[in-house]
Amino acid sequence: MLNRQPITLRQANDFIKQHHRHHSSTRGWKFGIALNDGEKIVGVAVAGRPVSRMLDDGYTLEVTRCCTDGTRNACSMLYNSIWRAGKEMGYRKCITYTLKGEGGHSLKGAGWKVTDDNAGGGSWSRKNRERIDKHPTEKKIRWEITNE
Repeated sequence: MLNRQPITLRQANDFIKQHHRHHSSTRGWKFGIALNDGEKIVGVAVAGRPVSRMLDDGYTLEVTRCCTDGTRNACSMLYNSIWRAGKEMGYRKCITYTLKGEGGHSLKGAGWKVTDDNAGGGSWSRKNRERIDKHPTEKKIRWEITNE
């Protein structure tokens, strides 16, 4: 049986560094939720402001990281938990992104819908602001869930 528990940003980032397939820790943070199996943390989800300024209307929340150790149904439970908490806080919409190569079964299972199957991606590096990309740069799929 999985149990929800509070988590700090530092604890969440430590778990993410150990278990996430392609991302490191996150900076943005409104709140986070962890799951445990009675003995140890098996998953974390981090909610923050939308990374895209165009989507940051004050009523939209973004799941910036969802990470588990592979425990069955943990991702769906985390996405569902973030949305339930966000709704209680007054958010009207929650979004997240997956890579094109990921299936999204956890999101479908939690009731989320695809709203853009060719979103984002690319490099943050620019001629006048070069950066080394440590993350996948492929196109992404945007998912959302709303009050409606």
